[in-house]
Amino acid sequence: MAIAPEQQDFSEQLDQASSFATSDPAKAEQIYRDVLSKKAADEDGLRDQETALVKLGALYRDHKWVSDQLARGGLSLTWLLITHTDSLPTCGRIHSKAKELAQLVTDSRTFMSQIAKAKTAKLIRTLIDYFPASSRDLQMQVTTDNINWAREEKRVFLRQSLEIKLVGLQLDAEQYRVALSATEGLLKELKQLDDKIILTEVYLLESRAAHAIQNLPRAKSALASARTTANSIYCPPLLQAQLDLQSGAINADDKDYKTAYSYFFEAFEGFGQIDEKDPRALKALKYMLLCKVMMGLPDDVPPLLLLKSAAPHAGKDLDALRATATALKERSLELFKTALKDYQEQLQQDPLIRSHLSYLYDTLLEQNLVRVIEPYSAVELSYIAQEVGQSLQVVEEKLSQMILDQVFHGVLNESVGTLEIYDEPVEDPMYSTALDTLKQVGDVVKSLYDKVSLGMGLSWSLLFI
Repeated sequence: MAIAPEQQDFSEQLDQASSFATSDPAKAEQIYRDVLSKKAADEDGLRDQETALVKLGALYRDHKWVSDQLARGGLSLTWLLITHTDSLPTCGRIHSKAKELAQLVTDSRTFMSQIAKAKTAKLIRTLIDYFPASSRDLQMQVTTDNINWAREEKRVFLRQSLEIKLVGLQLDAEQYRVALSATEGLLKELKQLDDKIILTEVYLLESRAAHAIQNLPRAKSALASARTTANSIYCPPLLQAQLDLQSGAINADDKDYKTAYSYFFEAFEGFGQIDEKDPRALKALKYMLLCKVMMGLPDDVPPLLLLKSAAPHAGKDLDALRATATALKERSLELFKTALKDYQEQLQQDPLIRSHLSYLYDTLLEQNLVRVIEPYSAVELSYIAQEVGQSLQVVEEKLSQMILDQVFHGVLNESVGTLEIYDEPVEDPMYSTALDTLKQVGDVVKSLYDKVSLGMGLSWSLLFI
């Protein structure tokens, strides 16, 4: 079959578009769209159009990146004037390319009907992954629309793949209960199939969603199911790393930091072998450092940061954990508060780090309070607050909690603003001996009562014979 002239230059057009991708994105976009508008004559043409579709999506993604860099001051206006003169008028429209990307996904459905169904799921998920984090609502809407389209077209594998993707997006958007509910229907359907890799992925998503809402029994159960299913097949390294990361998080919540560290280390190596710059590798490394801090081993943090595999992740995220370790080593609440203030974004946005550092802060505060009040039988609350660098209200609340938890024996005398500390009461062994004697006497009396009751019952029985 002869190929029409307009179909012979796909490869040449793709090369031309690639050369314009940086210097003239608008021109590159026009070329990619021209390739997609034509009818491919053979498999090679379809492959070229697949390439054009993916690269056009990447062009929209990178256009958003340039806009973000300009907005954050990462790129100078002078640099843009020199290198992006033709596309400068569009650089300020940060959201427009996300909308065009959404339209591209919709428009590509006609092309998708011409290629193998297995490729369709991969292509659509690739395009959906190109949405920036700032357009997550639009990303979720596009995913939902394509799920409905796949359902209408009876493309079961594509629908399931996109539903799994949507659950992941819901987790990223902190819609944990919605995501958890969605996994129930997916699991019911997938258990009837024999695709254990997909089943493992959904169990993992269920565990993450349940863990996020602190439903630890369900999170552990789902994770156990995921690991059991994964053990029955060859588990891809990336999925295994995700399982290890989730296992570490759950063990950390159980305060088993030693086991959690082992899982995080495995996850860090797993992600690093696939892509050393994978953000999940950084997350695993941060959790490793967190475990060392929570185990009271701050001296182990600097050697970990000197590892060759940690070098690509150097930055404020690791500096934040280093500062936290230093504060713990010095037993300094002031340094701890400074670290929380200086690295607020790095330490407060991650729920796992935030919750465990909150626990560590309480522990450190308690240790400092015990150190201050230990030499005294009575001490002013204002003096304690000054010594630990906390407000009077915080100190009063913490001391009250410590008294209730019997960390020490004492009472807050709020009328004069003092804490009165008592010696730990010594238990007189005579009391326990007396209680034991009374218990034995009670047992004897009960035994005699039972015998008397039995004897009286027999006597009454004989009277009526």
